[in-house]
Amino acid sequence: MESEIDNQAAQQLDKVDLHIIEAMQRDGREAFTQIAEQLDVSPGMIRQRYGRLVELGYLKVVAVTNPLMMGKRAMAIVGVRTDGRRLLEVAEALGKFEEVVYIVVVSGRYDILIEVFCRDHDDLLHFMTEKLARVDGVRETESYMHLKIIKEIYF
Repeated sequence: MESEIDNQAAQQLDKVDLHIIEAMQRDGREAFTQIAEQLDVSPGMIRQRYGRLVELGYLKVVAVTNPLMMGKRAMAIVGVRTDGRRLLEVAEALGKFEEVVYIVVVSGRYDILIEVFCRDHDDLLHFMTEKLARVDGVRETESYMHLKIIKEIYF
């Protein structure tokens, strides 16, 4: 059912809408006049379409910070196994930690995957032992340190 809704919503977008979305993904500050020139339409049309895309929830423009420039030198993906009955409760608790920037409930070896950004290895160790390990319902964790980010995109 959900994929049917997604397909119907995507089909409502035309080539102008898709071009606007792609342009904003490349550079969220690209001028409407530049996008209009690429499509040979008026800037007013782009402004109106952009507003509609934001209003309908297709686009959300935010500033994306560079964690390294923000002093976050230790980044990791952490697999979390939980007591099954407490899965969503654990996910909600993890979402309250400032170090956690991404949470997804998954199937497979782990119940939850989180992405964690910390100042350094000591800060990551503190997070793992003093915060994550103390969440009721967390049974086991396994962390994977970021060594190098090869590709990073935002949908």
